[in-house]
Amino acid sequence: MPQLITPTATLHQAWLAARDDWAGEQQHGSGLSPDDDVDSPPGFAAWVSRLNAQPDVCPSHPDDRVPATHWWIASDGEILGAISLRHRLNRKLLEAGGHIGYGVRPSSRGRGIATWALREVLREATAMGLDRVLLTCDSSNPASARVIEHCGGALEDVRDTWLGHTRRYWITLA
Repeated sequence: MPQLITPTATLHQAWLAARDDWAGEQQHGSGLSPDDDVDSPPGFAAWVSRLNAQPDVCPSHPDDRVPATHWWIASDGEILGAISLRHRLNRKLLEAGGHIGYGVRPSSRGRGIATWALREVLREATAMGLDRVLLTCDSSNPASARVIEHCGGALEDVRDTWLGHTRRYWITLA
């Protein structure tokens, strides 16, 4: 049974195994930046520390980050993916990116993990007081579109954005 866990430096090797499974694909929802050193234990620990501090990012952060909570999707010590909840949107995230980003490693796809994780994070968003959340996905990713639609996503539009040709969905929270 998968669970959402707070990122931790103690799972460095498990995270590296998951990263290697991506084989160069972008790891959506992970909070990973191209300049993050995740191969060395100190670099990995610093990255995990930054992820866990992101809920406290101030509104005027210089690199446009917004407050966010990150989780890893894990099962039996294996990292299956990642999901993040941005507590608010800036102009860039309103266009594309949205409140929630997620990704499941290739070897774990097709098992309902993304749908399960998104439902769990929608509960977190509701508890946080959000009335609705924006999710986006690349228009060439029908699997992600199905996940969002299964969780109540209503398609607002499809447009060209800084992320490419993007499907934009809103989910109203109860």
